[in-house]
Amino acid sequence: MTTWPSRSYLIGVVASIATVWLATSLISKLVKSPLVARLLTVSVVVLVALQILGAIPIAASVLDAAALSAGEFRISLLTVVKTIFILSVLLTISQMISGFTETRLQSLDEISPSMRVLAGKLVRVGLFTIAIVLGLQSVGLDLTTLTVFSGAIGLGLGFGLQKVVSNLVSGVILLLDKSVKPGDVIEVGDTFGWISKLGARFVSVVTRDGREYLIPNEDLITNQVVNWSHTNPRVRLEVEFGVSYESDPLTVRKVAIEAAAQPKRVLGVPAPVCHLKGYGDSSVDYVLRFWISDPSDGVINIKSDVLIALWYGLKQNGIGIPYPRRDITIIKPVAVTSQADETPVAAKRSRPRSKAPKPAAKSP
Repeated sequence: MTTWPSRSYLIGVVASIATVWLATSLISKLVKSPLVARLLTVSVVVLVALQILGAIPIAASVLDAAALSAGEFRISLLTVVKTIFILSVLLTISQMISGFTETRLQSLDEISPSMRVLAGKLVRVGLFTIAIVLGLQSVGLDLTTLTVFSGAIGLGLGFGLQKVVSNLVSGVILLLDKSVKPGDVIEVGDTFGWISKLGARFVSVVTRDGREYLIPNEDLITNQVVNWSHTNPRVRLEVEFGVSYESDPLTVRKVAIEAAAQPKRVLGVPAPVCHLKGYGDSSVDYVLRFWISDPSDGVINIKSDVLIALWYGLKQNGIGIPYPRRDITIIKPVAVTSQADETPVAAKRSRPRSKAPKPAAKSP
């Protein structure tokens, strides 16, 4: 005889389905990692399905029976599933708390940018460590039995991951000594750009063409780095140019200084200066120096503006920019004969030869 399920059973099923829907919605919104979100969603669905079917005790006994034993150490499939689920939940909560903490730290103007990054990373590492320890202890794993095993793994990783560890330590040093920070304009080798992020292993540098370079932290410690905005954002730039020897040097210097002061980004104090650098092969060489206070807005573009203003200033004052000139001196002149005085070779060859007259025949 078939009977309908009781009202309380139906209410429980509906409540379980609502719980699954609510849990999956929260997981999709709060968990940023797709893998962790998918793992938690599958775990919640399977757990609720087993609860509706009343098969949780049976599934637990089956998973617990599948175990590996080595002396007093025993680990079952049920322990592994519990560990993965609990660690996923605790690590997700730790990530949410660390993200909220880092956001709050970024809003504190009293702390330097590098210290904000360092504090955020320390909070993240601390929360993740606590989550892992609590997760392993909650499933009954004795951490003392893993001491020797973890020591052997640590020794192997120490030799194999020297560069990684070096970059991690270098990242901490960069955050402590405040030599670079997010927003600084740096130049490392041929890379010139802004620091957008200080990572645990690398520094993200964005150039003016939109390319993002991931420079290892070790390179910023061991190599020479030009920080254009470390202690003072003011930077002195210079451009070189040459004019003809007929130009008055005092007039050239005056025109160059006035041209350098035209762009708005050029500072009035210290004022631009122009010096005669030397005498070249075809021009008198000068160097024009000026200061700016915003290297983050670009260096090449302000040099271009100054050079354009200098071009028009020199043209308006009649000062020419010479081209390279070479003087050729002929030491031994060679006599040149005109073509009219020479007889062409072809004509000589085509001239008919005169033949001697034949002797007359003698009469008999």
